[in-house]
Amino acid sequence: MPKSANQKMKLLYLADMLRRESDEENPLTVKDITARLEAAGIPVERKTVYDDISTLEQYGMDIIKERRGRETVYWLGARAFELSEVKLLVDSVQASRFITEKKSRELITKLEGLTSRAQAKQLRRQVVLTGRVKADNESIYYGVDAIHQAINGDRQVRFRYFSWDRNGRRHARRNGEWYVVSPWALMWMDENYYLVTYAAATDDIRHYRVDKMTAIEVLDEPRLGGQRFKEFDMARYARGLFGMFGGEMVRVTIEARNDMANVLIDRFGRDIWIDPIDKERFSAKVEVAMSDQFLCWIIALGEDVRLVGPQSAVARMQEIMRRLQRQYEE
Repeated sequence: MPKSANQKMKLLYLADMLRRESDEENPLTVKDITARLEAAGIPVERKTVYDDISTLEQYGMDIIKERRGRETVYWLGARAFELSEVKLLVDSVQASRFITEKKSRELITKLEGLTSRAQAKQLRRQVVLTGRVKADNESIYYGVDAIHQAINGDRQVRFRYFSWDRNGRRHARRNGEWYVVSPWALMWMDENYYLVTYAAATDDIRHYRVDKMTAIEVLDEPRLGGQRFKEFDMARYARGLFGMFGGEMVRVTIEARNDMANVLIDRFGRDIWIDPIDKERFSAKVEVAMSDQFLCWIIALGEDVRLVGPQSAVARMQEIMRRLQRQYEE
């Protein structure tokens, strides 16, 4: 590369050097800077380095100058993300079940580029492999992007849906037929992404776990169900779901001891309707997606919590109890 071309790139090299090679614990002297530039094929005089640093400061880079002993050192101060913020992002990527191990490593490597090389080593120490189950559907990363495109473009999507068989292999639902839906929202719940959709055939709201969706495609057909979603409370819907298998939204009545109020409020939010029964118990009304998962959650809370209405929900609970008793009778 001609010398003149190298000189034109000097500021770019210097800016990148300050981003990747410097921080408060690892500052650079002018001697360090000139040595690195010359190693990149850019001869430079010491006095021009001061001018270049000044130019980058005028451009907006927060370059800190400090006297340490007999030398003046420089490092990049404020960055787009502080180290603590990048650590938080790294932990979130590592902990997310829906991101595969391979994609996690790729994303963390990119996040390291937001810090100096020395700080990047702290990020690698920050990652603790907990042995948690990670998704193995590599396409989810791009599927989420396709879903966002469909939502922003007001278009329907189609996809294939699968479950797992006892041998740990994927098994296509509906014999591999396409699911065609109108996507309205992505919801993060219980460490998984869910796509919330409108089903025109049944005029209701349905959701699907994104990591079980494959071959997601954005269609040309406009979305349906706009009026339903104008009246739809996403936060309430999310609070009422127990697991990915939802059901009809039902307003149920629960009776519980006073010390169980914390459990119900943690699950359903502070705006649930609560009415004292006596000094020791209260009644609460909440809206849930009626499912066996919800009923089993009530069972797991023990004798201090009881489902009392509506009668259809109580009858379903009684049937579950009879089924469990038959299942575990000797």
